[in-house]
Amino acid sequence: MKFDSLLQQVPLMLALTIMWLIALFVIFWAMVGYPISLVILNKIFKRETKKDCAYEPTVTVMVVAHNEEKVIEQKLQNLLEVDYPQEKIEFLVASDFSTDKTNDIVESFIAKHPERKIRIHKTVNHYGKTNAQNEAQELCNTEILVMTDANAIFESCAVKELVSYFTDSSIAYVSGQLRYMNTEGSDTANSEGFYWKLDLMCRNIESKLQTITAGNGAIYAVRNEYYVKVSPIECHDSSFPFIFALEKKKSLYNPNAIAYEKAGEVNEDEFKRKVRMNRDILTGICPKMRVFNVFSYHWFTYFYFGHRTCRYLLWLMHLLVLAINIPLAIWGGIPWLVLLGLQILFYLIALIGWVTKSGNRLTRTVFYYCMTVMAQWKGVINIITGKSKPVWEKAESTR
Repeated sequence: MKFDSLLQQVPLMLALTIMWLIALFVIFWAMVGYPISLVILNKIFKRETKKDCAYEPTVTVMVVAHNEEKVIEQKLQNLLEVDYPQEKIEFLVASDFSTDKTNDIVESFIAKHPERKIRIHKTVNHYGKTNAQNEAQELCNTEILVMTDANAIFESCAVKELVSYFTDSSIAYVSGQLRYMNTEGSDTANSEGFYWKLDLMCRNIESKLQTITAGNGAIYAVRNEYYVKVSPIECHDSSFPFIFALEKKKSLYNPNAIAYEKAGEVNEDEFKRKVRMNRDILTGICPKMRVFNVFSYHWFTYFYFGHRTCRYLLWLMHLLVLAINIPLAIWGGIPWLVLLGLQILFYLIALIGWVTKSGNRLTRTVFYYCMTVMAQWKGVINIITGKSKPVWEKAESTR
């Protein structure tokens, strides 16, 4: 009877093992396999992106702000110092129902600089960044829109670099490089800086081969004629490159268009930021099935699966790898027990990092990674419970 019982378990064991291996592969591919594959592809194809430094279209730089009285004047002063012909550039602050002194500061700044083209648009409701951009875009008639955040500081050549990548009409969107200024002063910011550098490396290679899968909200540009009004719950960072790719248009990454920002210096702020980034995570896994038609979208299909789909599935894959490992450890003996023990040890290290706030590199890295996965879980729960909103509280340690 015992032998018969074991035979009956074989199909179930095999099915669970296959599921476990698939889940493990998704985790591995998202964090290790995909970046390595891009490095190999970059060495094989060795492509470079063309740029046209003589191209100087009319530009509107739009700053979205909600209660940014701490940084908005510094931001506006920074924008006046960008290296671009004054007659071809204007500035628009999209104030998302600011209730502090933000609007007063902007209006005072406009009065002090009558020689520059600076405007403010005030939304009548607090519907979030994307809604404010959608409203303010209707006021713009320049060729290029440059979007930026109130706490992001541009290098003087940032605008010139962004527009230089619009070398033909197939290029709809260009993202710049965001650099974190405080990665040495905080363990949390240091960990974010490490993951961010890995992400930028992937974008750089994707851009050279075809098109990126996502941009950055702190510094990017889009052709005004191609601007698409998306739902306020979405963000342009991730939606624009996807939309344009399906239209056979390109979204590129220019590492020389640089903005500086502070990363979250405390875990609570960084966690909130990551939850906000995951407010539409379920849609991001597979926005439309046709994106996986490699014959139509070529490299973008490969990029999206590795850089987006697999990343957005980490929350579920980690649960499956742990949950499936338990029955396999009961039925499969020592190898599966060892694998279960390693997983438990991994999460214990993260717990130690959270409780002790240890500066140990291993502990810090494991904790930060687990915090990223937990932020995905929080994002999923918010979506399911209807708590996912297009508005959020800014991280004070980033100001």
